[in-house]
Amino acid sequence: MAETSKKVSTSAKASADKAAKSVAEKKTAAPKATVVKKEPAPKTPVEKKAPAPKTAAPKAAAKGVKITKLANSVYATGKRKDSVARVYLAAGRGEIIVNGIPMAQYFKRPVLQMIIAQPFGVAKRDGQYDVRAFVSGGGLSGQAGAVKHGISKAMIIIEPESRPELKKAGFLTRDARVVERKHYGFRKARRSTQFSKR
Repeated sequence: MAETSKKVSTSAKASADKAAKSVAEKKTAAPKATVVKKEPAPKTPVEKKAPAPKTAAPKAAAKGVKITKLANSVYATGKRKDSVARVYLAAGRGEIIVNGIPMAQYFKRPVLQMIIAQPFGVAKRDGQYDVRAFVSGGGLSGQAGAVKHGISKAMIIIEPESRPELKKAGFLTRDARVVERKHYGFRKARRSTQFSKR
């Protein structure tokens, strides 16, 4: 029994020595890998862009409308339905520009072009004034009426004697008719749902 215990103890010692030697060999055999730190590239100075110059009318510039006012012009605001027109009127050759576009291109229907020219016909001033109008809101019919209203108001500032004719024609009256709002329980403002018996 004593011999077997001695053999087990010697074999255990031998295996422990072998394990210790293998660990020592591994430590010496595998040297630590050197880590090379990459230096960051030198930063190049970035040129800052100059801020864009502020325009007088940023909203109009965003839409692509160039704001050009006439020299020595008279300003008036015209309205019809939901449309609002800013009108500049000055002596000239009868050129009418709406939102930076000639009137014939903006209002393609002859009826709308006739509506805009009505104040000049009533006052007998055809081809004597240039107009720059900036109109927004509503449809084309409302916009044409708003420009006509603005031209009429500007004309009585330049020529007060033309007021009676323009007033008699009804061009100085603001057309306040707007679409009635939709009501609860109806399909439109007054159109009710279809009647169902069952």
